Amino acid sequence: MVTSNPWEYLKAATPARIALGRAGHALPTRELLAFQLAHARARDAVHLPLDVGALQAELPNAIALHSEAPDRAAYLRRPDLGRRLDPRSAEAIAAMRAPVAWIICDGLSAVAIHRHAAPLLRELSRPEPLLLVEQGRVAIGDAIGELLQAELSVVLIGERPGLSSPDSLGIYVTYQPRAGRTDADRNCISNVRPEGLTYQEAARKLLWLIGAARSRRLSGVGLKEDSARALPDAG
Repeated sequence: MVTSNPWEYLKAATPARIALGRAGHALPTRELLAFQLAHARARDAVHLPLDVGALQAELPNAIALHSEAPDRAAYLRRPDLGRRLDPRSAEAIAAMRAPVAWIICDGLSAVAIHRHAAPLLRELSRPEPLLLVEQGRVAIGDAIGELLQAELSVVLIGERPGLSSPDSLGIYVTYQPRAGRTDADRNCISNVRPEGLTYQEAARKLLWLIGAARSRRLSGVGLKEDSARALPDAG
């Protein structure tokens, strides 16, 4: 017999696992199986390979690149390899120049990239050049931005999967990207997906951050995202 939780009505307000009820001293079988399924989806998201061909069909001008991590196993064991381009990729873009380096990385969830990168970029009028990096981490934007002599790097990346969000997309903005930058030098927009931050709202926040970073010549902890204040008074 399953004993329900008196807070069950709160489940309508959050995807978090709350008010699961109990069967004796254990979770109900239904909730246990749902947890195991969510855990399996999160693991699958980490290991699913990026389908570069499918993404280039949606984003035909995207340039395919690769980090120094030769495969997924190396990527997961050696984070440092995911922060650098392999020599062939570095050579392919060495002559390019762009004010903003727009970078798409599989990160820890290629599922997030496949589901959300193209719809988000449509909200941004498909900026170019688009660089599509396999086995990439956030900091690869520093290496690419430095090569392109870019003022800013914008990295769209699959975030670490959660048990309720295996497909969360993150966006990282870095002013004057170059080797040696740290996470304190970046601004992050997280949980971009229809169930979290919508594409339209994420695009609005991103464009505000790009403009603010350029005008103030900084990003990271010194740049506080207050784009809501810049909106006209609805009253």
